[in-house]
Amino acid sequence: MDEVKLAIHGGSKVKTTPFGTGKRFGLEEAKELLEALEQNTLFYHFGGKVKRFLGDFNDIYGVKHSVATSSGTAAIHVALGVAGIAVGDEVITSPITDQGTLVGILYQNAIPVFADLDPHTYNLDPKSVEARITPRTKAILVVHLAGNPCDMDAIMAIADKYGLKVIEDCAQSYLSRYKGRLVGTIGDYGCFSTNDFKHISTGDGGIVTINSGSEEDYFRTHAFADKNYQRFGTSVVRDLSFLAPNYRMTELQGAVGIAQLKKLQWICDKRRAYGDRLTAGICDLPGIHPHQVTAGSESSYWFYMLRVDETQLSCTRDEFAEALSAEGISCGAGYISQPVYMQPMFQKKQAYKGSHFPFDLSDCSYDEGLCPNAEEILKSGVRLPVNEFFTEDDVEDMIQGIRKVALYYGASQRAN
Repeated sequence: MDEVKLAIHGGSKVKTTPFGTGKRFGLEEAKELLEALEQNTLFYHFGGKVKRFLGDFNDIYGVKHSVATSSGTAAIHVALGVAGIAVGDEVITSPITDQGTLVGILYQNAIPVFADLDPHTYNLDPKSVEARITPRTKAILVVHLAGNPCDMDAIMAIADKYGLKVIEDCAQSYLSRYKGRLVGTIGDYGCFSTNDFKHISTGDGGIVTINSGSEEDYFRTHAFADKNYQRFGTSVVRDLSFLAPNYRMTELQGAVGIAQLKKLQWICDKRRAYGDRLTAGICDLPGIHPHQVTAGSESSYWFYMLRVDETQLSCTRDEFAEALSAEGISCGAGYISQPVYMQPMFQKKQAYKGSHFPFDLSDCSYDEGLCPNAEEILKSGVRLPVNEFFTEDDVEDMIQGIRKVALYYGASQRAN
């Protein structure tokens, strides 16, 4: 019958209407930008927009201090530098992440070490983290992937046990909560991105939260993002004690950020509701593993990724994604093509052309099979977009599309 015939086989599509869209920027951002230009300076130290942006962010997150940066990648580098990560140190992190998580580690001439992931939350497995610790380990860089909080109680317990710093990569996890606490406020530092692909956008930019509450820690973090210049009040101290990059945010970015922060709660509320509704709508399907949120936590779903169990369906993961796309449901097979340790830089152990430094300071290996759960996640995952401009009907169509494809291939598997 036509109603059970997949669209890829000539049946009717589940979704026949476009997904909801909307404008991210409007007069609110334009007003702030005009005010920034009227200051006659776009430098953060002399203007008021970056300061206001950070003040508003601090109020939302309940932190005393934060520092603005030019990108989320820069934010992570700043946190690592201020945490004292240096030549030959090892930093444990996730194998499913963006290169931006790793750049700062290597800029500090430290060595990324990859721990395996929980197969359902796609976040660091604390047991694997502890198993990767060596005398060189100095920090754990957790990645709250797709808005889903890591198991921070276990991570912090490990850090306390071994005297490690904890840095949270929150680029994809605005207003996500771990047991009631906002991620980015639990570790020593929280790092956020405001590039154009995140929950809020300033074109590019980043933020570092300083969770110790220490004025001295704040001053060091602030300086590290600005060539180690001490710019506070009307004074500037340029007596450099050690190397630091220039990662300053401009007043234009800060201006847009002020307006974007006003929309953040609505954005995250919508995404959380839609992601949770997807899970509720597909959790009973054989052969489908929903995107599981860490126990007691709330995700703000930068994306949603289910997993396909090919042993229970008469299709491969790629065939499932192709059939779902044919139903009018936007999706992609996997997230990144392979764990980051399989990229040429790690396989060749070459961060700098013609050199194996700093990899040659450690016996860390990056062999295939290093993180079997992570590798299987990427082989079996189907990623779906979640957007605040979607409608409830869009989400119901997504559910019906997934159900239609899964039930069809599940029945075919049983029939065989």
